[in-house]
Amino acid sequence: MSGRIESGYVLLVGFTHTDTAAELRWMAEKIIGLRLFADTEGKLNYDLAERAGALLVVSQFTLYADVKKGKRPSFINAARPEIAAPLYYQFVILLRQCGLDVQTGEFGADMEVALVNDGPVTIWLEREAATSAL
Repeated sequence: MSGRIESGYVLLVGFTHTDTAAELRWMAEKIIGLRLFADTEGKLNYDLAERAGALLVVSQFTLYADVKKGKRPSFINAARPEIAAPLYYQFVILLRQCGLDVQTGEFGADMEVALVNDGPVTIWLEREAATSAL
């Protein structure tokens, strides 16, 4: 069985050919600081640490699907596994170094992911200078 969390964020993470360690650091810092948990007034004012939240990080190359032409998605923008796997594992390490509980899926495996979306809050995180998808 792969990772499981009770409360926190499910991160569907995709990488492209140009992603670097700089994008990983930026994403980790951004995720840790995001205030996505509601206060008593329903405003998003609390981050993961303030709510003792955890992270479930799942690799998801299909985030880079291009469906502009034809009927079959193209994944040409998704990093190949030999590039994406080291980025994925490095990203997980960076998140763990922030002191939070970080669980993972299995890189490259077919997985069934179940979640209860409380909010709902779903965010696409992308650094403008790069094309990292989260």
